[in-house]
Amino acid sequence: MAQKSARQFPLFILMANMFIVMTGIGLVIPIMPTIIQDFGAGGKTFGLLIATFAFAQFIVSPIAGDLSDRLGRKKAIVFGLILFSFSQFLFAFSQQLGLLYLSRVFGGIGAAFMIPSMMAFVADITTVDTRAKGMGWLGASMSFGFVVGPGIGGFLSALGLRAPFFIAGAAAALAAALSILFLKEPARTGAPTQSKKREPLFKQLALSAKKPYFILLVMMFTLSFGLANYQSTISLYTNIKFGFSPSDISMLMVVGGLIGVIVQAFVLDWALRTFGEIRVMNTMLIVAAAAMVALLFAKGFASVLIVSAFFFTAASLLRPTINTTVSKMAGSEQGFAAGMNNAYMSIGNMVGPALAGALFDMNMALPYIFGTIIILITLLICIKWSRSLKKKRSSSSASRSTIR
Repeated sequence: MAQKSARQFPLFILMANMFIVMTGIGLVIPIMPTIIQDFGAGGKTFGLLIATFAFAQFIVSPIAGDLSDRLGRKKAIVFGLILFSFSQFLFAFSQQLGLLYLSRVFGGIGAAFMIPSMMAFVADITTVDTRAKGMGWLGASMSFGFVVGPGIGGFLSALGLRAPFFIAGAAAALAAALSILFLKEPARTGAPTQSKKREPLFKQLALSAKKPYFILLVMMFTLSFGLANYQSTISLYTNIKFGFSPSDISMLMVVGGLIGVIVQAFVLDWALRTFGEIRVMNTMLIVAAAAMVALLFAKGFASVLIVSAFFFTAASLLRPTINTTVSKMAGSEQGFAAGMNNAYMSIGNMVGPALAGALFDMNMALPYIFGTIIILITLLICIKWSRSLKKKRSSSSASRSTIR
């Protein structure tokens, strides 16, 4: 019982940290259309601001994951929280578009240190049997923060468009202080690789291609790329097409996303045990693609809300399923695998919004059509990978039978 509590307490702290960070990221969604209009900008700028965060995250994630393995999870998490806090305050004080971009760079670097380190932390304190549940709860706090963030942002925007960022910065600083006081470095198998020279980013990406979980990393990229098309333009789309206010967009994101979070928290572990990772991924990819298409035929708030609920449910189940599968296949290099996973996700989050913003300025429907195509490509990759995996397992079983 004591050992179980010892594992649960740091998980609760990690969940709180993840919630705070993702809330800070999510609160920008309903506010951003108004902010960029104040700067005289459009969909392209909106997409680039989101992509800048992901670009910084992509550049730093592999390095941060490696440092997490060598120097410790706690140090990486605390450093990331402090940097993320600074980025929120910088955004709040920015009066020039260039400073908004700079704040997004700092935020992305902070996220690069936090997110893979938290995933690796969970892998360190769980067993193979309990890892899906641990990742599920961490993913639930991640999704919950992201969907509650827009609601908080819309509510606090009544106090001023910059008020939500002051609150987010203070919350991240508090999370850093609590982590310093209460979060203990987890015990890890194997000796720390202090003397190991860190490989350059692109060499690490090349190295990841040789890993058994490489196809999953590619799937994370294509998945993030497709989903980013939806998430990065939904506020602009509903604002222009339906005249949704920041409060309407907040309600849309919170209610739709909250349904997805509840499903993730209470259904993910059961679904993975009952159907397995492959079936869950394939099914949710189909649901996500269908939701993207359905959005184009939505007629008002109720229909958009229903579509968003299905979309966020699919997204909230897909990411932790891929994360769990990668973690199971990573063995002793959890930090590297989590860093690579985050890097590939960041590439998708970087390219997706930038392209979606440009497509949106051409035609509002294009980001969702293109996003659907990308998700369907991800589905084909998953089907092909699962079939090759089954063949390998069958060949391995046949070989063992022959030896016997």
